Amino acid sequence: MIARIFLIFTLVWFTGCATTDDKPASITEEGDAAELFSKGKKQMRNKNYLLAIEKFEALVSRYPFGVYAQQAQLEIAYANYASAEPDIAIAQADDFIKLNPQHTHVDYAYYIKALANFKRFEGAFDRFVPRDFSDLDPNPYRQSFLDFKLLVQQFPESRYAPDAEQRMVYLRNILARHELNVADFYYRKGAYVAVSNRCQYLLETFEGSDSIPEALVLLAKAYNKLNLEDSYNDTVRLIELNYPHELEQLEGLRS
Repeated sequence: MIARIFLIFTLVWFTGCATTDDKPASITEEGDAAELFSKGKKQMRNKNYLLAIEKFEALVSRYPFGVYAQQAQLEIAYANYASAEPDIAIAQADDFIKLNPQHTHVDYAYYIKALANFKRFEGAFDRFVPRDFSDLDPNPYRQSFLDFKLLVQQFPESRYAPDAEQRMVYLRNILARHELNVADFYYRKGAYVAVSNRCQYLLETFEGSDSIPEALVLLAKAYNKLNLEDSYNDTVRLIELNYPHELEQLEGLRS
């Protein structure tokens, strides 16, 4: 009799476990990790970034250790970038890089971080009103340039490298123009040593930028004001050799 009761109890216990574990509520209601990821990607394609973040965050919360969770973390970072939350996107990209330095798609994290730094100080008003970016705080653009540079150096075969290189050219021109604007301000204030320092920094750091000709002309003018004849003549020779059309700006100064 006791053996029979024990057998019945055992069968009931196993039956209960099978009923509980067969279809957990989370799977029934939301689908497995692959389905959640698919739902998040669908929202991303429709540019419903907040809804996409909800799906991806649910995936990471429920299935934190799978490959879908890692990819979802990247998607969340990009969704925050795309929905004008660059600071959050940068923090998430940094976290992913630290935790997954050897991940197959870690180059994408660097790319997201660079994009977010570029966007970080753009206000909503700037989207509709043209702005001269060289007049803005250069720090986010400088960091963005460095991020793109790091991506290209560490992952030269990355699918994002060509776009990063193009953006580096654009950012190099913005940063060089900023230095030129500052140098021009110093020139108008009569701070010619400061002009010389800024122009030399521009020439050394932003080689190939579209501000090089103007920087050389401004540098020559500063040397002229400082009565540094040899430096002035050397700079003029550089202009004659590389940018002869700029010489007219030095008319009346050449010795």
